[in-house]
Amino acid sequence: MYLQKITLVNFKNFESQSFNFEDKINCFVGNNGVGKTNVLDAIYYLSFAKSYFNSVATQNIKHDEDFFMIEGEYQINDKIDTIVCSLKRGNKKVVKRNGKIYEKFSEHIGHLPLVIISPADRDLIVEGSETRRKFVDNVISQSNKQYLQTVIKYNKVLAQRNSLLKYFAANRTFDAVNLKVYNEQLSLYGSIIFEKRKEFLESFIPIFKKRYKSISNSKEDVNLVYKSQLNESDFETLFELSLARDKILQFTSAGVHKDDLIFEIDGYPVKKFGSQGQQKSYLIALKLAQFDFIKEQSKVKPILLLDDIFDKLDDLRVEQLINLVNRDEFGQLFISDTHKERTEEVVKKTEQSYKIFQL
Repeated sequence: MYLQKITLVNFKNFESQSFNFEDKINCFVGNNGVGKTNVLDAIYYLSFAKSYFNSVATQNIKHDEDFFMIEGEYQINDKIDTIVCSLKRGNKKVVKRNGKIYEKFSEHIGHLPLVIISPADRDLIVEGSETRRKFVDNVISQSNKQYLQTVIKYNKVLAQRNSLLKYFAANRTFDAVNLKVYNEQLSLYGSIIFEKRKEFLESFIPIFKKRYKSISNSKEDVNLVYKSQLNESDFETLFELSLARDKILQFTSAGVHKDDLIFEIDGYPVKKFGSQGQQKSYLIALKLAQFDFIKEQSKVKPILLLDDIFDKLDDLRVEQLINLVNRDEFGQLFISDTHKERTEEVVKKTEQSYKIFQL
């Protein structure tokens, strides 16, 4: 699978632009602010029907325009797949595959496997638990549509239970029978999510450790620890113990939506005790392990986006990344960088076909 061509209309800073790609390496070079990352984000959009960098969809429309459109043509086996994502102000986003509109965006997830490595990944370390849960869910969902549907159902019931708690507080009332219906549904979906996350991490952690070792050339012991209230108790007990608190807070304080993934290095949190270099290696290992896991599950090499990677990594880590490309572990790569000469020098070493776009 590879992306042959992309067309952007009114997407971020592009008025109307098309790019034809090589099946191996494609590089976008130019000064900051010219739109290199925006092209990578458009490619991400075609896989996930949303931006990696901006969760407000309308903010991806070019200033003073009413809509944006991204069209991608993919070579998948012997066929061409055309994906179109578009949004008009005041309307719902539309995603089409070969002219047919998706009723649910979730049906599209996993069709075009993709992994991005970006400076924004640092949020995985510094932000709250939701960012790390989304990372886990994203990795599993690209090869397990049923899991994604379960997460969507869980979140829908969670929102309904929270609304009911707010209703109780506003009307100074309480209905245990009604609440129990939501508890049972959350327990059903939440138990499936918990088991799948646990199962995923059992497979994922060894892959991650192997990647970290190859990138860092160090003997540090890294680990991912799955923190969940369900490690200590079952849903029924959790809801019973948290009921009084939930009524006061007016939201659900127990469940898999409170799970977290603890990043450790030599038994200590990376956020507090990892050096800048260790944190960079940690994040790249995490993303490459994501790539490996998806490739293994889907039997397809995901598209790999490397955003501003050379500015953020030292020469040794860049060299190690390029060696991986040389071993043909990857499929199609997209790279953004500020220095054309540096980029060309690096990609030439891969002895793979490449194309450089000066923006």
